[in-house]
This record gives sequence, structure tokens and C-alpha cells, in this order.
Amino acid sequence: MGIDIVLSNTSGVPIYEQISEQLKAAILRGDVAEGAALPSIRGLARDLGVSVITTTRAYSDLAAGGFVTNVPGKGSYVLPRNAELVRERVLQEVTEHFTDALAKARLVDLTRAELHAVLDALMEQEQS
Repeated sequence: MGIDIVLSNTSGVPIYEQISEQLKAAILRGDVAEGAALPSIRGLARDLGVSVITTTRAYSDLAAGGFVTNVPGKGSYVLPRNAELVRERVLQEVTEHFTDALAKARLVDLTRAELHAVLDALMEQEQS
């Protein structure tokens, strides 16, 4: 498949979520083609040194999100991407992150101008 999954035991993010998020990002980037088979649940668990329960949960989350379909006895396959649906999901995630950031900003009374400055600086940094 050609996707490197890097797991961290110190990130505070559950392992299954790290797996599903990295696979989702690879699918969204097009690193994994539509219709491509993902590694088997057991094979991925073995390769990553995690339990089958962990990889099963990651694949279930991907299926629930509409990124893959699980074919009993055959494996998990990447579904075609609906650009509008993908955009809506990403917008939802961005909104959740902004909501969290706004709550933290309010803890230290950051102004609207300061928040805009942070966002502008991040966007400029990404463009360079």
C-alpha cells in the first residue's frame, strides 16, 4: 500500500484513532486509490504491533465515515470520494478545532484581532 503509519504512545490520542486518521489523510490526499484494498486487519495489527481489536476499531471508524467499505471475507476497500461530502466533513473537523481553540483563547482573553493575527501568520507560514 505504501503508507507509513507512525504511532505515538505519548500523544494522548488513542492508537485506533491515530491509525484511522492517518489512513483517512492518505485517502484524502489520493495516496490510496479508489477501490484499492487496505491491508488486512490482522496484517496491519501485526505490522504495527497492536491488537486486532485496535485495527478493527480503526477500520470500523473509516467505514462509518464513508471512506472505506468492509467486504466480509475479502477485506476493506477505499470508496470513491464524493468531493462535496469530503469538503463538508473537513469543514466540520475544522469547525471543531476552531471551537476548541476559541475556548482556549477565551481563557486568556485573546482579542478577535489577536486570533486573526494568529490565523494569518499560520497561513503565511504555510505558503512559504
